[in-house]
Amino acid sequence: MGAYLLEWLSLFFRWFHVIAGVAWIGASFYFVWLDLSLRKPPQWKADKGISGDLWAVHGGGFYEIAKYKLEPEEMPKTLHWFKWEAYTTWLTGAAMMSIVYYANATAYLIDPSKVPFTSIGAIATSLLFLFGSYFIYEVIVRSHLGKNAFIFSTLIFILLVIASWGSYQLFSDRASFIHIGAILGTVMVGNVFFGIMPAQRALVDCVRRGEKPGKEVAELALQAKNRSLMNNYFTLPLIFTMISNHYPMMYAHEKGWLVLVFVGVITATARHYFNQKHLGHKKPRYLVIPAILTVLLIIWMRPEPIEPAPAMPATASVAPKTTDGAPASTLTTSDLSDKAADTDATNIDNTNAEATPVNVSADDAMMKVVHMRCSTCHAAQPTQRGFAAPPAGIILQTPEDLKIHKAKIVTAVKTGYMPLGNITQLTDSERQQLVAYASAL
Repeated sequence: MGAYLLEWLSLFFRWFHVIAGVAWIGASFYFVWLDLSLRKPPQWKADKGISGDLWAVHGGGFYEIAKYKLEPEEMPKTLHWFKWEAYTTWLTGAAMMSIVYYANATAYLIDPSKVPFTSIGAIATSLLFLFGSYFIYEVIVRSHLGKNAFIFSTLIFILLVIASWGSYQLFSDRASFIHIGAILGTVMVGNVFFGIMPAQRALVDCVRRGEKPGKEVAELALQAKNRSLMNNYFTLPLIFTMISNHYPMMYAHEKGWLVLVFVGVITATARHYFNQKHLGHKKPRYLVIPAILTVLLIIWMRPEPIEPAPAMPATASVAPKTTDGAPASTLTTSDLSDKAADTDATNIDNTNAEATPVNVSADDAMMKVVHMRCSTCHAAQPTQRGFAAPPAGIILQTPEDLKIHKAKIVTAVKTGYMPLGNITQLTDSERQQLVAYASAL
């Protein structure tokens, strides 16, 4: 019952998280487009303090949009703020992190082949990793380094590369991608809470008091704009990490952290193309470069050819029967002969089929592995703790089931993604056999 309720909580917060994220990222895209699309206004607007304007058509009407350099002529009666989209996205994301990765840390967060964490140790390390990364970012953005766009961007990129590598040394492959996404999301919401909103409140307070914003407020406004632009470049890499759990070929790659770096560069460069386009600068090289990098990534990540399955053992994993009909799963051939001799020596010949191990078909042997290593989670009613339903609705209990989900099985097992955290202790030999078997279906 607990796992069932956890599934409902996961569904609710995932749904809520996606809705809030769409609203936040949509607003981010719109306002960056709006800011970069503003053009020099006519003189009569400039005299009123307007720094840029644009016209748009949508929904059957024309829109005239103007941005003031700092304060308007008078405070409007209704002022729309954009903050709760960001806060709600982060809060629901934190809830998702707790439900999926912390409540079931042994399955999703921990990879004992990397660091044999306890659940508490893994969760504590995760929180330290996330908030420690954000603290470093905030220190840099508030320092003099944060005032130089090139130095700041280069430094943040280097730190994200280090974080990507570090997450792969600590957590499971899937959790590693999610942690980088969580860092990006935390930086983005931190930019809103600690940078953008304070600048907006300072500006609004000046206007309400009838004071002209001074140099300090102007600097806060500029920092807010830079933080907003930083968020804009983070959006596409962040969206990728949000959907990455559906693609184990990416995060379960031997150099998964480097795959993530590649994707981050590709998506941020593509975002830069659109930002330049909004400014009126058409620079197709910022689309060509990501396209070339994507092709190179596909070539580099291509899987190795699948090796033929090793010969199945000649002896049975299905036990033979003794002459009295009882199972003899732990008996050798000589044991069976001795047993038979005690009962009726004339009935036993050492070459008799009943006195030698029975050969087992590849199907039977392989399905025994599947039932031991896979079906505990991928069954109509999983027996593995923490699972109320088979992950992704995939049931693996018969050869027909394996054939239906062949492509997913080959990718997930070959990359090491499944079993999650190898909680069922699938051996390397079994993994190789299962990949070859499923590939041949």
